Amino acid sequence: MRTAAAGHLFIYAPVPVYRDADALYVERQAVNGLRLWSRHFARVTVVMPEKNADVPKGWMPLAEALSELPDVRVETVPSAFSPQHFLRVWPRERRRLKALVAEADYLSFAIGGLFGDWGAVCALEALRLRKRFAIWTDRVESDVLLKSREWGDWKQRLKSRLYRRPMAWLERTLISRADLGLFHGKETYDAYAGFSRNPQLVHDIHIAGADHISDQALQVKLSELRQRPLRIVYAGRAEGMKGPADWISVLERLSVLNVPFEAEWLGDGSCLPMMRNRIRRAGLCDQVRFPGFVENHADVRVRLQRADVFLFCHKTAESPRCLIEALTSATPIVGYEGAYARDLIAGSGGGLLVPQGDTERLAQTLAVLSDERETLAMLMRRAHMEAAPFTDEKVFAHRCMLIRRYLAPTSRTSGRGPGGRALRVAAEG
Repeated sequence: MRTAAAGHLFIYAPVPVYRDADALYVERQAVNGLRLWSRHFARVTVVMPEKNADVPKGWMPLAEALSELPDVRVETVPSAFSPQHFLRVWPRERRRLKALVAEADYLSFAIGGLFGDWGAVCALEALRLRKRFAIWTDRVESDVLLKSREWGDWKQRLKSRLYRRPMAWLERTLISRADLGLFHGKETYDAYAGFSRNPQLVHDIHIAGADHISDQALQVKLSELRQRPLRIVYAGRAEGMKGPADWISVLERLSVLNVPFEAEWLGDGSCLPMMRNRIRRAGLCDQVRFPGFVENHADVRVRLQRADVFLFCHKTAESPRCLIEALTSATPIVGYEGAYARDLIAGSGGGLLVPQGDTERLAQTLAVLSDERETLAMLMRRAHMEAAPFTDEKVFAHRCMLIRRYLAPTSRTSGRGPGGRALRVAAEG
């Protein structure tokens, strides 16, 4: 059901669209986001970066998506991450973005990066026009770049050395000048709240309430728990920041400990060859699967609900949505300590965390859960309870409420607002 119209919202979203001949293609989850934004604003303009590359599997024609959303307009900017490309197109695109900023009532920009960061360009134009705006981010991009030195090649290490400090300066400068900070997850909130006039803890997911595991399905899952090896899953890109080498180390250790298990990593990435080689050398090919990118998200949900634990080894300050998706499947999250993961399970305790990098302790934790199935069943029930506030309708309504409250064009908020109101409070209120 649509809320009362609230003017014209303009956002920059870094989710790319792909061009194939004369048609543009968009991710289906992004379309869900457009639908949810349009429920709370009379008009929505979204700027997204455009790529000329092979269209990913499962994406849909943008024109088809917009045919169902008459109040939504999508504009594109070049996906220009090299300094030369960005500086070449910047003058023209800056003028276009300035006009879009000027005509909108509400402004919210995702930032992250340096060259090619069109959200930052939009924010600078809003400052010049003396219009209020929100900054949204779901990870500490400068921290991600810094830690990429651990797994990146020489080009990545050089980029980190050259870009990290100016990137951090840009992040903090824009956040400190924004009238509202929308920080997805506690990890990002803790990193940026001190720089913001009005920091708010928010979430950004695309899981409907109907997609949460049902009570009946949870009972079936619990009833079968004693009859199987420990089922382990992860869903995400197989890239260094996700800790795939640590993930494999945990499985290798479980094998040494004679813990019966089966595991799968859902997702593509540059680290998959390394992961497959290590599993082959460890003689675990019959227990560990790498199905790659799973196009049908309903299939992903089935695999998450089927699992007993969601094993993660994230290395950077980010707020990965996969942890929430695991909780909505009544699958406890077991992995590295971090503010985001800690906050997600603070209410009921739907998971277990160990110090970052401690693969031995992580393996021992899984071994205990394999032996103590009553404890594992308790964690599943708690994960199910933790997930209750996390639906796409609730999280978008919460973010839209904040934008409408603090960025209303007819008045100006002064000083620091009541920062850090978690989604859980808003959902229950």
